[in-house]
Amino acid sequence: MLKRREVLQLAASGAASLAALSPFSPARAQEPVEPAAPPAKSPPQPEPSIPFSGNLVVELARALAAKPFVAPPSDLPSAISGLNFETYVAIRARPEALLWAGDSSGFVIEPLHRGFVFSTPMQINFVENGLAQRLVYDQSKFDFGGLKLNGPLTNLDFSGFRISQPGENGTLREMAIFQGASFFRSLAQSQALGVMARGLSIRTADARGEEFPFFRAIWIEKPTRAANALTIHALLDSESVAGAYRFTLHPGEATIIDTECSLFPRAAVDHFGIGTMSATSLFGPIDRRSIDDTRATVAETLGLQMLTGRDEWLWRPASNRTSLQIAQFMDEKPKGFGFLQRNRNFNYYQDDNQHWERRPSLWIEPIGEWAKGSVELVEIPSDSEIAQNMIAYWRPDAPLVKGQQTDFAYRQFWCWDPPSSPPPLAFVQDTRGGHGPNGKQRRFVVDFQGDIFADAGRTPQVSPNLTISSGKIAASRVFLSRERKSCRIQFDIDPANEPACEMRLTLESQGATISETWLYRWTP
Repeated sequence: MLKRREVLQLAASGAASLAALSPFSPARAQEPVEPAAPPAKSPPQPEPSIPFSGNLVVELARALAAKPFVAPPSDLPSAISGLNFETYVAIRARPEALLWAGDSSGFVIEPLHRGFVFSTPMQINFVENGLAQRLVYDQSKFDFGGLKLNGPLTNLDFSGFRISQPGENGTLREMAIFQGASFFRSLAQSQALGVMARGLSIRTADARGEEFPFFRAIWIEKPTRAANALTIHALLDSESVAGAYRFTLHPGEATIIDTECSLFPRAAVDHFGIGTMSATSLFGPIDRRSIDDTRATVAETLGLQMLTGRDEWLWRPASNRTSLQIAQFMDEKPKGFGFLQRNRNFNYYQDDNQHWERRPSLWIEPIGEWAKGSVELVEIPSDSEIAQNMIAYWRPDAPLVKGQQTDFAYRQFWCWDPPSSPPPLAFVQDTRGGHGPNGKQRRFVVDFQGDIFADAGRTPQVSPNLTISSGKIAASRVFLSRERKSCRIQFDIDPANEPACEMRLTLESQGATISETWLYRWTP
């Protein structure tokens, strides 16, 4: 527990830090990004160092929440405000801009330029030996490709940063990227970037309109190679909430990010999301519809996995809907959830450019017990493979109360396979959907896989426990394969002109459940 003297010291340091953070000052926010007079030719001077501790960011968030919200400056020089994607990604930091390259920290930080859709400034600070120093924007440390600039750029700060690890022969292995609002991505070794996480979501898919918190400032502690971990502190802000975050990144076969946050609401918030993630699901075997494409599947995730507080494993396939769909899975003391890419076979996707089979799964496990709430799944109609139309998060039942601190902690596994998956039961390997044999009937095929199917003597009878919320089950069949270690359930439903049908399926043998629970909502 902090002593009163320590709190006063933090408050004093916090006041100085708040003054140093340009987005917090209304007067500074109104300054033009392009100076009226040409700047001096000398390079930008370094900012003074200030004492730093993790508690400082908490006190900054608390102080920030006590003040009216001030929107960050979003005015950019005309030369970079309207860039298209190709021109923007051509802007890269020069080698001299890379922090800690060539030393023994084991990590390299690349500051990212503002432009394109990344207009909000992020202040980046580096912490070494207990002292924090702000990274000053320097135009000369960026290569702008073929972009022609009308004049010097100053006071820009950054849009975010990329984290890499040194590899062989001077190469860098990308590990994570923080850029845009409170969004960030990570990946395991040999993977390609895919699913995206957020620090906090507010009113996602809510009729009242979504609010996007953003990271105003970041403090990155310089690590040692022996520690093999990187600690990042972040100051989050929005109209409704300020927050202090601590991310600890652990590289390995999987990248593990321990996330701790303290939230300070400016107003009551009854709809917010913790552990928010988003991913693309354009089409696959369950929802091809009228897709005219040479590829078999286009998706960064094949579904949402959940492990409930009652130790029930749930699997909900991802689907690109024709209308917005929101599903809530009520729970208490959840043990994990995440977007998984279960099929790692190239032939399942047939995409030589995007390699969806190499996209990471993101699995989240709470640290400590979470009270009542629900895993919320939002499925947004999409016709673009770059739009992340699947969103999932933990939504607590208890609202955020104005003036009251609320803390959460959880562990993220950016991985090929989560540590607890597949479950110790038969798991769903694939789901297919299409026209049924008659009228408006729909046919579904669910393939379960598990070692239990390899020995027919252990499973003399397998029966599906299938329920639907509306309409009727027209037919069902079981196909057991010892060679493939699989059990296929084929069934037809007649939705009876209903707008939706909730389905639930498990496998049973000798009175015991031998599979995870498959869930799906059919909509026209």
